[in-house]
Amino acid sequence: MSVKRPLTIGLAGLALLATAYLALGRAEFQEADSAGLFLPDDRATVALGRELYASNCAACHGDNLEGQVADWQSPGPDGLMPAPPHDETGHTWHHPDEVLFEITKFGIVAAANLKDYKTAMPIYEGVLSDGEIIAVLSFIKSTWPEEIRAGHDEMNTRYALEPPETR
Repeated sequence: MSVKRPLTIGLAGLALLATAYLALGRAEFQEADSAGLFLPDDRATVALGRELYASNCAACHGDNLEGQVADWQSPGPDGLMPAPPHDETGHTWHHPDEVLFEITKFGIVAAANLKDYKTAMPIYEGVLSDGEIIAVLSFIKSTWPEEIRAGHDEMNTRYALEPPETR
């Protein structure tokens, strides 16, 4: 048996895997690893997330992720909490990727199992795909200072190791 045949089979297998990977979409929902779900270093994902943020999130959270109002931690005149900043001055980075994903997709009431909590935050299930939600959140994370990103990655690692019933 020549060396060419195993090499050809190996290359064909690699090409098949690459094709499947591209067909499924790079930013589609994936299992958590030590760095979490988001892809803040993937330029294509971040570019898509920036576009989606501008069209779906910026009206409330601000063009520059600055939030709706300076006092975002107190209810507004309508009794609703204002949209918080997603930059380093906010609290977004205080939550693991999976929690941020669930809040965005299912809403904070469902994600945190809250009762009688009123929010203007829309639910994005059926509006954005899982991959698009991950792209938006990846864009947001890509803007954080390196020390906050590193701390957020450590939190994701700890969260992934916790038993689900204790989260």
